[in-house]
Amino acid sequence: MIKKEISELKRLFTPANCSISCICGCYVDGEKNKKATFREAFLSLPEEDMYKYFEILRKNLSGTLGKNLLNLNFPLDTEMDGGTQAQLLQLRDSHLKDDSLLDAFYDRVIETYVHTGNYLILLIDDTYDIPGRAGDGMEMDDASDDVFHYLLCCICPVDLSKPGLSYHETENMFSNRTRDWVAGLPDVGFLFPAFNDRSTDIHSVLYYSKNAKELHDSLIEQLLGCPVPLPADDQKESFQTIIQDTLGDDCNYETVCTIHENLTEMIEEHKDEPEPLILDKQQVRSLLENSGVKEEQMEQFDQRFDETAGEKAEMFASNLINPKAFEVKTPDVIIKVNPERPDLVETREIDGRQCLVITIDGTVEVNGIPVK
Repeated sequence: MIKKEISELKRLFTPANCSISCICGCYVDGEKNKKATFREAFLSLPEEDMYKYFEILRKNLSGTLGKNLLNLNFPLDTEMDGGTQAQLLQLRDSHLKDDSLLDAFYDRVIETYVHTGNYLILLIDDTYDIPGRAGDGMEMDDASDDVFHYLLCCICPVDLSKPGLSYHETENMFSNRTRDWVAGLPDVGFLFPAFNDRSTDIHSVLYYSKNAKELHDSLIEQLLGCPVPLPADDQKESFQTIIQDTLGDDCNYETVCTIHENLTEMIEEHKDEPEPLILDKQQVRSLLENSGVKEEQMEQFDQRFDETAGEKAEMFASNLINPKAFEVKTPDVIIKVNPERPDLVETREIDGRQCLVITIDGTVEVNGIPVK
């Protein structure tokens, strides 16, 4: 899924656009016990409750693609009878009306979700009448081409409200507020099926994790049955390691600058595309070759890539570098350079010592004070 498709679904979570037929939930305590379950017709809920749920649902589709919003594909075996994808499809097709399927799903979540406190499992069933689009991209409400029937699952932590003093109007006084259990915004969740190319894709799922560094691998592997992707920080570390191992002793300032400049240029050229720029092994190879890495150094590239990231690993370019920042760091000094002017810094041997030489182009300030 791309940003436009995600935004299109988020717009459904308003009173004017809502078509959610059913919402179900299971409240689980810290000992993994089911404390309560419920099923409600969503449109019959009080308006105040609907707005709270809308906030949770929208948050479950918020974030950055490649970091905490991940497009996952189901392996073929998960689509066989009894597979994880087949189970989700059966749950969706039940419109959340089959108690045995719901209970089985809750049990699988409880078994695979690692959390120390109480939490709420939320599920909605919705059917979106997809409006057609004219050649200029304008939506035509009376020209629906298809419907998108989907489930959205949110897993929300439930914590005690904060203590405090509250005003009691009838008694005209402040007293200790009664603390109660409050569901927070989702920690993790998923949309199934995916809404790819504005149509149903039962072979994919959009996965959300509040913390991009903690993807809850067990949910991805066991509940969904999908391979766990490299987290954003791991992608960056793997990319840096691949460069270091490939260049070896020839990992110098000039080559790393060139790689940064070329990758920045690729990101800039791709910025107007709907899909984010993703690099596989071959594209990383081409990047290094085009940055002047020698042929003999590239002989070990495939092995280095496979060992570090995995043969079929894909990396979001936005996770690998920040095009708006360029930093040179030593144990005692950090130099931040305009990413368009890395040429102002060079390495040079002076009086037998390796030095960083900075070309002064304009005024110099120390703690905001101009100096000579």
